[in-house]
Amino acid sequence: MGISSRIDAAMAAAIRSGQGAQAPARLAAALGYAVTPGGARIRPTILMSVALACGDDRPALSDAAAAALELIHCASLVHDDLPCFDDADMRRGKPAVHRAFSQPLAVLAGDSLIVKAFEVLARAAGHDPARAVALIDVLAVRTGMPYGICAGQGWESESQIDLSAYHQAKTGALFIAATQMGAIAAGQDGAEWEELGARIGEAFQVADDLRDALCDEATLGKPAGQDDLHGRPNAVRQLGLHGALARLDDILAGAIASIPACRGEAALAQMVHAYADRLVPATARNRPTVPGE
Repeated sequence: MGISSRIDAAMAAAIRSGQGAQAPARLAAALGYAVTPGGARIRPTILMSVALACGDDRPALSDAAAAALELIHCASLVHDDLPCFDDADMRRGKPAVHRAFSQPLAVLAGDSLIVKAFEVLARAAGHDPARAVALIDVLAVRTGMPYGICAGQGWESESQIDLSAYHQAKTGALFIAATQMGAIAAGQDGAEWEELGARIGEAFQVADDLRDALCDEATLGKPAGQDDLHGRPNAVRQLGLHGALARLDDILAGAIASIPACRGEAALAQMVHAYADRLVPATARNRPTVPGE
């Protein structure tokens, strides 16, 4: 079974477990709605790729880790779209959860997905209790305060933003979790994989800035131009288009250089390149230089 199929199966099983006969029907439906369509599933794919590169000797634990990470990511999107944050009407080409189901159900759906993520890891602990505890720890650190995505959202309410801390928490946290959790699921030291996750996260942030500045809503599947609208830091605004592209190339080179020695090192390097090509609009790379950019 390929990586995508494994992730899809693990996600489907996790959502089914939250939609039992006694569950409130609309909230149960909101859970499924929040995680489908799956999008690129970038974070769990990175996790699984690292696990495979490290041997993947506990595949059921890797599957659980991938599902848990994606559940946290999906929960963050549900919450990010709420009127109190981004007030976004669309997500992945369809109405955001709060538009489709109501704000109260969106809050509950996001909360339920977070709790489900840790339940999935706890129930997989029988495959290797020590690794499962380490996975829970990493996911908790990269979800909450002070280093997780909650901190990233919190920075947007500060009058002065520590840009490095903001980007690492807002975007980098779950990429760090992806590389560390993939290694841990396969019995390796997660600490050695932190730099790779941080660099991939930084690259994703710059690529996302490029997409936000250059793509329309139809291409993104969500509102475009949100950084300008909300006054957020943006690499294109700070560095110009070609400066942002150069910065992205530098980050990717550093990411590949930071991959720890493992039997799947070459495959991981190819994965990093492949995701960069997918994330950056071709129009950005092919666009002629404009004075001032």
